[in-house]
Amino acid sequence: MLNFLKKLSLTQWIVVAMVAGTLVGWLFPDSGAAAGHFTASSLKPFSTMFLRMIKLLIVPLIFSTLVVGIAGHGDDMKRVGRLALRSIIYFEIVTTLALAVGLVAVHLVKPGVGVDLATASAAPGAEFAGKHVTFGNVLEHIVPQSFAEAAANNEVLQIVFFAVLFGVALAHVPEQGKRTMLAFCDSLSQVMFKFTNLVMAFAPIGIGAAIAVTIGSSGIGVLKNLGLLVLTLYGALAAFILCVLVPVALAAKVPVVRFAKAVKEPWLIAFSTASSEAALPRAMEVMEEFGVPRRIVAFVMPTGYSFNLDGSTLYLAVASIFVAQAAGIDLTLEQQLLMMLTLMLTSKGVAAVPRASLVILSGALATFGLPLQGVAVILGVDALMDMARTSTNLLGNCLATVVMARWEGEFAG
Repeated sequence: MLNFLKKLSLTQWIVVAMVAGTLVGWLFPDSGAAAGHFTASSLKPFSTMFLRMIKLLIVPLIFSTLVVGIAGHGDDMKRVGRLALRSIIYFEIVTTLALAVGLVAVHLVKPGVGVDLATASAAPGAEFAGKHVTFGNVLEHIVPQSFAEAAANNEVLQIVFFAVLFGVALAHVPEQGKRTMLAFCDSLSQVMFKFTNLVMAFAPIGIGAAIAVTIGSSGIGVLKNLGLLVLTLYGALAAFILCVLVPVALAAKVPVVRFAKAVKEPWLIAFSTASSEAALPRAMEVMEEFGVPRRIVAFVMPTGYSFNLDGSTLYLAVASIFVAQAAGIDLTLEQQLLMMLTLMLTSKGVAAVPRASLVILSGALATFGLPLQGVAVILGVDALMDMARTSTNLLGNCLATVVMARWEGEFAG
């Protein structure tokens, strides 16, 4: 038995942990438990520990790899600029298609019809309603007031901004100084990848605990009332993957089967934790192993987590029209297109943490006069939807690194 357990891969251990977590959450729910007795929520510290260890990795890993990726090319800033322009063009095309798929799916299924918003209290959504996000806010947010503050808050977009400027400046430093700093950053990135391996050894425990807490607090029956909304999102995400990401992969001559095997582990981490941050270090590592140069992985992956959130963008399209349907408000085509444009712009830079999309959704609802009670309704099943959209974000960004490497003529796979 011990030999069998030793042969299990990390991915297999994660699947086992997810099943075990589901059982624990079902058998030991929070509701009805006597004071002092064990419940699934008792495991929350293990989930928190895992996520905190992951957050320790984010800033040093992104900073070091991005600086080496930019400054390591000497004064060839045209090369960096070309990669940035191609990445942004790709991101905008794919996220626009994600919005379109979400819009079509929610109109075909109409999951909001028949949902009674009057039964929901607006209170659960109040914390999100107070955070009105605009495109101007996002532009201001890109530039950090302090590197230390950005690092402490794990602001990925701000760290990327600082690292890009730092790398460009370092590329113009005299050779001796540049060589010293590059050696430091390169060593730091290697250490952080080893650090990632140590943290991933704890992943099954942390992920199993996260699943148990979610099921224990919400219950397996959480899907009964809003199952159609969840199924609509899952179906739309599946259609997006099959009709957009797979054709993109085939057009870029990406070995699809090998790619799927490479991303399955970080995908599982993203799905089970509903956190892009949790999967980012491992995703960067496996994309390098897949044949994507480090400079491309270091630039495209963190930038994609700010500009290429395919799953979150599609979710916002579904959720916003769902609220309009539930409220009985008929939006004109022009209003819907304007809402989609607003969502596409304001979703850039959304934090890669669980439930962050609700902030964007609340801002859009307030802007277009839709009831914020819709957020309160969605909160009941948002954990399950967050898992799907976050793992799709991860999948889209992994594919983006390979496509960019192929476009640059540097894919070694």
